[in-house]
Amino acid sequence: MQNSLTIIIPAYNEEQGIRETLETLLPTAQKYKWKLCVINDASTDRTGELAGQVPGVEVIHHPYNKGYGAGLKTGIKAAKTEYVAFYDADGQHRPEDLETLVGRMDSYDMLVGKRGKTSHQDWVRKPGKWMLGKIANYLTERKIPDLNSGLRVARRKAILPLLPLFPNGFSFSTTSTIAFMNMGLNIDYVPIVVNRRVGTSSVKQLKHGSQTILLMLRLIVLFNPLKVFLPTSLSLVALGILYEILFGILFPASGVITFLPMSFIIIISGILIFFFGLVVDQISELRKQQVTLKMD
Repeated sequence: MQNSLTIIIPAYNEEQGIRETLETLLPTAQKYKWKLCVINDASTDRTGELAGQVPGVEVIHHPYNKGYGAGLKTGIKAAKTEYVAFYDADGQHRPEDLETLVGRMDSYDMLVGKRGKTSHQDWVRKPGKWMLGKIANYLTERKIPDLNSGLRVARRKAILPLLPLFPNGFSFSTTSTIAFMNMGLNIDYVPIVVNRRVGTSSVKQLKHGSQTILLMLRLIVLFNPLKVFLPTSLSLVALGILYEILFGILFPASGVITFLPMSFIIIISGILIFFFGLVVDQISELRKQQVTLKMD
């Protein structure tokens, strides 16, 4: 895959690890003639300066801090190669794992590095990742081994039309995974090893975790809305019927069988949500067709 890959490295205040990351990666990039592109997201330290000192590295500077996802978007748009790779600037990833991913790309639109038990992971993030993983598995109807791994390789032609749907923040990895799966694109996972990061992470778990859940729901409404609307509709109809049976038939307050207006309202609400879901589903299908046409 010579001359056909751009490695995109978004960086914000990573002066402690950026140079070592690039110098470790550079021999592999030179071997295969891959391009290295660092997106300096308006760092307030020497990240941009240090990245620019490494020969053969292109550095793109954001005028202000836009976020991790925005950095990846900038790199994808600037790339001219068939494939793009996402690589963290904090020393977590290994060049040999990237080589493995790239070597298996022929049959896939995206390959993601799956972190194993031996990989370093902050324990404080595990509960949030577990919860997000369960939600993503339900929404995509597929077991996702690693929802937000930062090491991945994608076919640029496949990911470029989807960029408007992706967030500018740290949820880019998560939402891109769900979007690829719901679009029926070929995605798979390859085991990798992740080292302890250099420096301090700028991810705020409570803030970014809640944003990720909202973004995943937004994506599923865009790509598979009945996954949200149908269970909601059926639950309301069942609740309305149960309410009527319990308080209108079996245990009526007046002592006689009564048709309760509240039951009617709940049931009608469920039916309306179902038909609204059908309309949104048709809009979703049209959107999928538009994105597919852009990929062709």
